[in-house]
Amino acid sequence: MESNRNDRILPESRWLAALVIPFLAAAFGILYVFPQETGRLFAWKIQPSMSAMMLGAAYAGGIYFFTAVLMTNRWHQVKVGFWPVITFASLLGIATILHWDRFTPGHISFYAWAGLYFTAPFIVLVVWFRNRPQDSGQPELSDAAVPRPVRWVIGIIGLITLGVSLFLFLLPALMINLWPWTLSPLTARVVGAMFALPGLVGLGLAADSRWSSAQIILQAQSFSIVLILGAAARSRADFDPANPGTWLFVGGLAAMLAGTLILYGFVDAQRRRQVQLLKTA
Repeated sequence: MESNRNDRILPESRWLAALVIPFLAAAFGILYVFPQETGRLFAWKIQPSMSAMMLGAAYAGGIYFFTAVLMTNRWHQVKVGFWPVITFASLLGIATILHWDRFTPGHISFYAWAGLYFTAPFIVLVVWFRNRPQDSGQPELSDAAVPRPVRWVIGIIGLITLGVSLFLFLLPALMINLWPWTLSPLTARVVGAMFALPGLVGLGLAADSRWSSAQIILQAQSFSIVLILGAAARSRADFDPANPGTWLFVGGLAAMLAGTLILYGFVDAQRRRQVQLLKTA
């Protein structure tokens, strides 16, 4: 039994990553670089630009994550990211069915979108089930532990973020009236799917004390947040400055990024001390 828990990443996990990355890269290029051209280049016309660029930023985080799946050798270092991806893809597939009339049938981007989100949830789930038994639950030799109170905070923030995701997806009409930039029912649900990513990441990190399980997904999430904040700066005209949600959105993301950097510095310093102790032992 022990031989089945060697923490390796199975070939099918790497194949999945290699398959997904080109789709994410193409979508990122369209949505983040040319957000005003989505009607011509993407599966549907996304307005305003902030919605398009936020989705592009989420894809950029996905590129970072799946590149790590290709490059790292330990399953537990990337396992936390799989359920957020499964949920994100599932919600986008459901949103596509609910708002089929908003899409551009016949466009190559639509075929890519529909093909990805009608199959990815099942493929990623199968890959996760296949690779899941590889994790023994043991920390790495030079690992550090994320303190339990910190994991409680991360988990609570994850629950709050997941709550926002559910409201956006299940009650888009309500959230459209509260949101700091203009949303349609479809983009409300797409933004809701994006909020599910950090929400489930937070819950996953709360359940695993190993710092080595948190590093890659926190790096990917931080990369995505930086791009979202950049998108907010580029699309500041899309925001309503009189809406408190504007400042809650930007301030919340900035606080999340700052908290992640502080956590990263604190726990990684513990890990480096552990490495030094091992060297001198």
